[in-house]
Amino acid sequence: MNYLPIFYDIKGKHCIVVGAGPIAARKVDLLNSAGARVTVIAPELADEMTRFHQEDKIEWINRCYQTGDLTDAWLVIAATNNQDVNQQIVFEAETLKIPCNRVESPDMGSFIMPSIINRDPVQIAVSTGGASPVLARLIRTNLESCTPSAYGNLARLVENYREPVKATFKKVEERRKFWESVLEGPVAEHVFAGRNVDARALMDKLVHEAEADPKYSGEVYLVGAGPGDPDLLTFRALRLMQKADVIVYDRLVSDPIMELVRRDAERIYAGKERSNHAIPQENINQLLVRLAKEGKRVLRLKGGDNFIFGRGGEEISELIEEGVPFQVVPGITAASGCTTYAGIPLTHRDFAQACIFVTGHLKDGTSDLNWDMLSHANQTVVFYMGLNNVQGICSELKAHGRDEHTPAALIEKGTTPEQRVFIGDLNSLPELVHQNNVKAPTLIVVGEVVELHEKLHWFKPGQEIK
Repeated sequence: MNYLPIFYDIKGKHCIVVGAGPIAARKVDLLNSAGARVTVIAPELADEMTRFHQEDKIEWINRCYQTGDLTDAWLVIAATNNQDVNQQIVFEAETLKIPCNRVESPDMGSFIMPSIINRDPVQIAVSTGGASPVLARLIRTNLESCTPSAYGNLARLVENYREPVKATFKKVEERRKFWESVLEGPVAEHVFAGRNVDARALMDKLVHEAEADPKYSGEVYLVGAGPGDPDLLTFRALRLMQKADVIVYDRLVSDPIMELVRRDAERIYAGKERSNHAIPQENINQLLVRLAKEGKRVLRLKGGDNFIFGRGGEEISELIEEGVPFQVVPGITAASGCTTYAGIPLTHRDFAQACIFVTGHLKDGTSDLNWDMLSHANQTVVFYMGLNNVQGICSELKAHGRDEHTPAALIEKGTTPEQRVFIGDLNSLPELVHQNNVKAPTLIVVGEVVELHEKLHWFKPGQEIK
């Protein structure tokens, strides 16, 4: 280990930055964030440093560095564009036993600045010992994706309860188990979901009950898995996918996304195909309630978004009635994700000033949609679950006034490596389905914006067919 990692308390301490360029400004910003009193020594200030001075965030000594400037400093940053001056600053700091960072040659100073993930008061510092700052930033980026922004709030909550917990649980082992159950249980989830009042109420209850091994009720996570590409999942979705004890998933959840769920979790398939539901919706609602009341963390994973033709509203309604805690994590709905990957903007000021999402899965094969409204020009209409009724959809739109040559598209398995896009119009679309053996899941997109596919299609997993 080339460096000792430490966190240095500089609140109210005098720190000196020599230099006033963009790099020096970034260092000043960090020092200010840590509560330091910052003095900048430089003959002139760059734009960002000028703003700091105008906002009274720094004291400015308007001249070049001189020997003796570091006498009362607790920390020094050498950030001039003159290597000889920087080395002189390092030498004086070492003589005075003051920590000094030399920005252009970190290994020549007494400390280096790590790449930081800040979830105040939680901080994560990443360093490669100066070998590769770019690699440190890449590692930090990866850690950012699995470090919820609410960790700071969770740390502050825990800090507020340290003494009550210490008074309640006399043994170190009891306190350890208690805090593990808090930080991996519903209290933490309340904080992550922004329900801080609920988190405090639950903490008060747990401490008051003084259980050395508290038992928690379960919780349901309704997570939108998006249209198929796992890179489109949200950070919160990924985190909950790794926490769940039971996964209740649909047919439209792609295999790469299922690879990301906790490997030892129980998996229950609840897929829905035309006239073939693995589990009826009413039974799914009851299943979620039962599993949660058994104390399990239940992930309800759906393709697309829970609240856009996903029946998420029906499921949380029953959870509310049964008093089961839950979280809802939105996903990218198929209309947005698939059309984007197909290079078809849903709106465009020259072609479409409105966009409508509609289910094409009609009751008993009848046309119970507002076809007059759907047939207006200058709008985009996206049909979910309409493949089996594509002939009827095209016929109804034409019968209600939409031009027969209106561009239309079929997007099969959008956002995935198996994506196929077929371009036609209201006359040719049904034949395209037949000729190319198009299968579900497939979106139908109707509107002039479809013409933009020729120019804008950027995602090309295979041969485009037109």
